[in-house]
Amino acid sequence: MSLREPDADTRRSWFSTMLRIRAFEDRIQELFMSGAIGGTTHLCQGQEAVSVGSIGAMEPGDVQTNTYRGHGEALALGMAPETAFAELMGKATGGSGGVGGSMHLIDFSKGNIGANAIVGAGMPIALGAAVGFQMQQRPNVALSFFGDGAINIGTFHEALNMASLWQAPVVFIITNNLYGEYSPIGSTTSGGPDLARRADPYGMPGVSVDGQDIDVVHAAVSAAVERARGGGGPSLLEMKTYRYRGHSRSDPAKYRPAGELEAWKERDPIDILGRRLAADGILSAEDQVGLRAAIQAEIDGAAERATAAPYPTLEETSSYVYAD
Repeated sequence: MSLREPDADTRRSWFSTMLRIRAFEDRIQELFMSGAIGGTTHLCQGQEAVSVGSIGAMEPGDVQTNTYRGHGEALALGMAPETAFAELMGKATGGSGGVGGSMHLIDFSKGNIGANAIVGAGMPIALGAAVGFQMQQRPNVALSFFGDGAINIGTFHEALNMASLWQAPVVFIITNNLYGEYSPIGSTTSGGPDLARRADPYGMPGVSVDGQDIDVVHAAVSAAVERARGGGGPSLLEMKTYRYRGHSRSDPAKYRPAGELEAWKERDPIDILGRRLAADGILSAEDQVGLRAAIQAEIDGAAERATAAPYPTLEETSSYVYAD
């Protein structure tokens, strides 16, 4: 995508996708608590602008990697909610036939080359894809989403160093939601509040971005993507955002200071965009109410169909383990 301002249809689509992600995640929590989803889940309510605004800067042929909190990226890339629900429930109709689950939503056809349960593991994968684009002389870019906790592990430094040396077309995106699992960022990370400064030793641009504002997110990622696509090399972007839910499963997040969640909800990314769309005459408040209802019905129907879908047979699951 060029650096032109997104048109009304694009911004309306962003709003719909953000609503879809929010409704999907809310329903996932309900399904997990009812026992319909085994294993674990990591939800991203509150972070929708990061997923949708960043993915909106991609073009066909571009790819991305993300974390175990990656439902938002998967849906923003076009994975059908029913397919995602089925995968989380371990159903045969899931994107990976039910054997990947919540932390491994993947769809190569849409540029989603992997969510990963290992902290930071997506960075070298995205870098490898970017170097592959260079070798094949393809004008494509790789994005890699990871949490603030990942910036303290070896693969972060290795990936940024190699990306800088090779001037690889990759954009590293820190989703800084202030907590690495249950630990506040100030107790685990040195160097001050702006994590984008970690780019400095590697000679690449480092930009801190308001992750609640999709227009700002999209502009920053678009600039970094176009720079990479034009041969300018990698960038590191820090999205300052917040997750409304606890780290995973039934975590009540009692470690958060009183009032912190409420303060962040005052700058809800969906509400910010919704108010702008109404003010710009793109989507009235009344129309937004109807859209929310329609998307909720879509998500409810998708969840019901996925719940009714069959589980894979033993023979179907073994095909992912042993070669033919």
